Amino acid sequence: MSITQQRSSISDAAALSIVRAAADAAAATNLRFAIAVVDESGQLKAFVRQDGAKLNAVQIAQDKAYTAASSTMSTEVWAEKLAADAVLGAAAPTTIERLAPMGGGLPIVVDGQTVGAIGVSGAHWSDDVTIAEAGLAALN
Repeated sequence: MSITQQRSSISDAAALSIVRAAADAAAATNLRFAIAVVDESGQLKAFVRQDGAKLNAVQIAQDKAYTAASSTMSTEVWAEKLAADAVLGAAAPTTIERLAPMGGGLPIVVDGQTVGAIGVSGAHWSDDVTIAEAGLAALN
């Protein structure tokens, strides 16, 4: 029996690169966002709140990233699951800590393992997804 286990986690350099790429994509719009990257356990690794981003976007971005990291699936998939299942839809928001079931949270997967996640908030969820995807493109 092994007493410990190894986990892979996103590096600070990669987390900062993702935030910068997302912020650069956001700068091309008239919208302002909060952008969070967390490690595999949902702990904040890199963050920016762009000038003019809404105050509530700060916590929402972090919760989207936490949701994606802790569940290893996008927050958009969470929204779809909750909409499709009345029991889950009623229970999940009050029983799953920091659940943010709206687009804009994406897991960061390397070699089949979730090493972190990005969460973006500040506009319509579809805009949040676009900016999150632009951030992840920095890894390619």
